[in-house]
Amino acid sequence: MIEVGVQHDGPWDETADWRHLALEACASALRQTPNGELIDSPVTIEIAVKFAGNDEVQKLNAAYRGKDKPTNVLSFPMVQRDMLAGLANSDDGEVLLGDIVLAYGVCAKEAEAKGLSIDRHAAHLIVHGTLHLLGYDHELGDADAEAMEALERSALAAMGIADPYAEKHDIQEV
Repeated sequence: MIEVGVQHDGPWDETADWRHLALEACASALRQTPNGELIDSPVTIEIAVKFAGNDEVQKLNAAYRGKDKPTNVLSFPMVQRDMLAGLANSDDGEVLLGDIVLAYGVCAKEAEAKGLSIDRHAAHLIVHGTLHLLGYDHELGDADAEAMEALERSALAAMGIADPYAEKHDIQEV
């Protein structure tokens, strides 16, 4: 089972159903990976998604990545990739997979530049962040980036969202 906690601050639209979007995006991303069985396991896999402002994300990016600027999405995994396979048989009950934080200003600017709604772009970034929580890393090289993009495409297609890389958009970092 997957459970997604959501918090939103600042200019994010308070009337939007961010919890539903986050749950759908996290679950879709997880289903595309070899760890998809976790969704049907008795263990509750928890992911926290925070819709934050640029200032908060800039502080986190500076503190944890040494980059003093906002970025579209940050992921903070709590489980090592090699431990994921054993979680389906765990008797722990609940496992915090990690946290995902999105920056409103960066997301809104990217969405506008791509002609997308902010919720569609946020869904992509949540899928991207979830894959990072599962140990995928596009910064390790071209093959890893292509594998991660393929998973993103599949997850988004399952949600009815068009291929964000059709024109090779760069959402990795602003």
